[in-house]
Amino acid sequence: MRVLLAEDDDILADALAAQLSNAGFRTAVAGDGRTALDQLLDEPFDLAVLDLGLPVMDGLTVLKQVRASKPALPILILTAMDGLEHRVAGLNAGADDYLTKPFDFPELEARVRALLRRFKPAGGSVQVLGGLSFDREARRAMVDGDAIELSPREWELLDLLLSQRDKVVTKDEIAKAWDLDRNQSGPSSIEVYIHRLRRKLEPSGLSIRTVRGLGYMLETQG
Repeated sequence: MRVLLAEDDDILADALAAQLSNAGFRTAVAGDGRTALDQLLDEPFDLAVLDLGLPVMDGLTVLKQVRASKPALPILILTAMDGLEHRVAGLNAGADDYLTKPFDFPELEARVRALLRRFKPAGGSVQVLGGLSFDREARRAMVDGDAIELSPREWELLDLLLSQRDKVVTKDEIAKAWDLDRNQSGPSSIEVYIHRLRRKLEPSGLSIRTVRGLGYMLETQG
């Protein structure tokens, strides 16, 4: 699951991003409202955690604009403004839940998981594309009914390609998902895993196309 955390307090943002990642979420961070809005409109996220007191563009404005374009996206407001009028304004603008600072991380995680269950699309977590069946919750992938063995990195790579299958997935996005920012061998290791995953997907009728200078895209052959 991919979460956008919009928080301008760098220390809090880093701590929450680390805790969300440890809880199994792929987490991106936006430090201002304009960046948060651009990312939420341009990229696929399963949930947003949005601070109201953001610089450049306030969280309430971000919330209203995102809600107009993505009515089904779960959005959790996270803010130090705990007055009744702030809660009412946030909920009326389209927030699905509201958590005030200070808070304990287990409560935030519980609310995030509750929202994801509540907004789980019909048909569950299984995606079917070509001959591939991908069950995110059960962590099971099958090609033409036969299970395929995927390493943790191959799994993350396939999940990322499926979540953005109409868009190019860049090497930077893959490196970030794998936490390879400081690993100088990152680009070469990505190519190795792309090659391995291509071979495993061949019987499914899917291919991973290299978009020169940009990244990779998952496509149906023929």
